[in-house]
Amino acid sequence: MSPRREHRLVFLLNVAQRRLQRWMAARRQNSGVTATQVGLLFILGQRDGVLMGEAGAALDLGAPGISGLVDRMTAANLIERRADPDDGRAWRLWLTPAGRTAMAQSKAGLAEVNARLTEGFTEAEIDVVARWLTTMQSRFPRGEDE
Repeated sequence: MSPRREHRLVFLLNVAQRRLQRWMAARRQNSGVTATQVGLLFILGQRDGVLMGEAGAALDLGAPGISGLVDRMTAANLIERRADPDDGRAWRLWLTPAGRTAMAQSKAGLAEVNARLTEGFTEAEIDVVARWLTTMQSRFPRGEDE
């Protein structure tokens, strides 16, 4: 029996994340929309008018993080923030026409990213990778590092 191979998973995850972020940043220079902003656009594309806190939770951002993101996206005219009619302390987020355009452009670019990420792997292999990455959210829940 051969010795178990050491995969250095933390190192590989960190390098992969940095390289993917740099690659995506080089391609978004024209649009100016960041990966996190795209995430919020996609959330609003599925459920326009979502509560700000719910959007933050979906993006794994705390209150300061979602607040700053919303401020930047509002200033860029990608989204609108409106008071919740049922709870004056809560805010709901809505796509603007510019936000809808940016979302559509981002979806088109995402096809290229996904094609590069999955090239050379079977669907079953990608299912395993996706399942493994998804488990990170339960194995390392938000709040343990705060």
